[in-house]
Amino acid sequence: MRLFIAVVAIAVSINTHAGEDSDVFQALLKRDWEFRMNEFPSLARDNGVEGYADRIAHVAEKDQLRRYEFWKQVNLDLAVISCDRLEHEECINYRIFARQVHQFIANYETRGYLIPFTSDWGFYMSWNRWGEETEFSSVDDYRNYLARLKELPVVMDEYIGLMREGLRTGMTQPRVILDGREVPIRKQLVEVLERSAFYQPFLSFDENIPEEVKPVLLADAKSTIMEGVIPAYQRLLDFFADEYVPGARTSLGASELPNGERFYKEQIYLYATVDMTADEIHQLGLSEVARIRAEMDAIIKGLEFEGSFAAFLEFLRTDPQFYAKTPHELLAEASYFAKKTDGRLPQLFGKLPRQPYGVAPVPDNIAPFFTSGRYVGSPLSARRGGYYWVNTYALESRTLYTLPALTLHEAAPGHHLQGALALEQGEQPEFRRNDYISAYGEGWALYAEKLGVEMGIYETPYQDFGRLTYEMWRACRLVIDTGIHAKGWTRQQALDYLASNTALSIHEVTTEIDRYISWPAQALSYKLGEYTIWQLRHEAESRLGEGFDIRAFHDFILALGSVPLEVLKDEVKRWVVEQVSG
Repeated sequence: MRLFIAVVAIAVSINTHAGEDSDVFQALLKRDWEFRMNEFPSLARDNGVEGYADRIAHVAEKDQLRRYEFWKQVNLDLAVISCDRLEHEECINYRIFARQVHQFIANYETRGYLIPFTSDWGFYMSWNRWGEETEFSSVDDYRNYLARLKELPVVMDEYIGLMREGLRTGMTQPRVILDGREVPIRKQLVEVLERSAFYQPFLSFDENIPEEVKPVLLADAKSTIMEGVIPAYQRLLDFFADEYVPGARTSLGASELPNGERFYKEQIYLYATVDMTADEIHQLGLSEVARIRAEMDAIIKGLEFEGSFAAFLEFLRTDPQFYAKTPHELLAEASYFAKKTDGRLPQLFGKLPRQPYGVAPVPDNIAPFFTSGRYVGSPLSARRGGYYWVNTYALESRTLYTLPALTLHEAAPGHHLQGALALEQGEQPEFRRNDYISAYGEGWALYAEKLGVEMGIYETPYQDFGRLTYEMWRACRLVIDTGIHAKGWTRQQALDYLASNTALSIHEVTTEIDRYISWPAQALSYKLGEYTIWQLRHEAESRLGEGFDIRAFHDFILALGSVPLEVLKDEVKRWVVEQVSG
């Protein structure tokens, strides 16, 4: 009897602690989410939370320090909670949340926030999309938008202050990738108000806006943009030309930054979510490059091409048959493969998202330095779908035979399918539904390119070679990124390696290498994520045999939302065990 009572007492104690841990964790998540919305109002707007439409995030040193102190305390509070005492799903939340908090802290301690732009994106480019991304159906919508524009010059000066501190401490982008990066800034310096991207919402008012209010809004918009926003962009341009470019570091790799070894290690953890050294990643890349090259050689042999591998790449880069003659032709071809794929998704997926997507060109002001394509998502609260952007700039560099792979990656079953389904995971907490873990998202999108083989999307050997050149491109990234940021590679070494192993145009090779230089470790996420998903699929197929259901496998992975690779591995292995026992 005493033993029974003791066992019951222990069980009650464990359940009490479990309940306490869960309550503490949920309270911590609530406090953190409220803090995030207050600090980053765009997060609240994207989630349809009212009261934040007139605000933008501030980024000064005091703001960075305030966030750092908050998340340090959150980290301490997390340490007293045991994942083992939480329910299974809640433990997953704990692991993802703890990783996010670690990253927030690491970004401050490595001072990554002092470099707020890359070779193809930055805060000053996202701002001029506000008008396009904001829903205008009431007077308050216009007033809130104007309130944000009025705050923009203040935040612009805060960013300039951060970058000036970066110059002082050596935390800058390398000088070699900066030429031409002022173009998106310069494009905002219009003399005619109607040509400003920020003024576009005022060219045509919503029908709900009273006539007597329109002149007031127009006058406010004119003074706010011409006297505030445009001068702010002029200050950024002057700073960029007079101070940043001349003062930027001449070194290349992230490891050469102050505290660079830790900085690159944290970037690997942020984007790749793997516990691998730079050398281990480099060696995996070399192995994958060799494997893919053998498959490419087999296609060349099947085409009976007479000449070397380099000669075949030159043929692909120069023959007119592989290039669109007009932007419309390129967009039409992308749209064709998008719709062809949409019709075949049920072969491999049981659940599809409600949100649609469209096909559109990359905006002119960023196209010269932008990648060949990108997916731009949309919150569920918006009255629009997502968009698959296709770069129509420099058509002589946009190969048609790679378009099927690009479409599968950026649209469906790649980024759109994954992202739109993640938004519908209403049972998951906000911090998780709004997270984007690159190794999962980009890994899935690269995996989706190969799914095109099973779906019958590729129609010619050249298109299949395009798929392989895209996979080779991502494998090369493992070699190049670690080469640049950990092994002392030069920019020319990186250019030569990518150009000699892929059929990418020289323009794309250049923009890609500058992207890897300016955005350490992000490029690792694609191949490492895809490699992990294929490993998990092969293991599941081996364990389950004829009982393996490809649709169920894909639905399970996508239902997880964006998760680190270690969580993905654990959850898929658990799913396999359940399939075996079920």
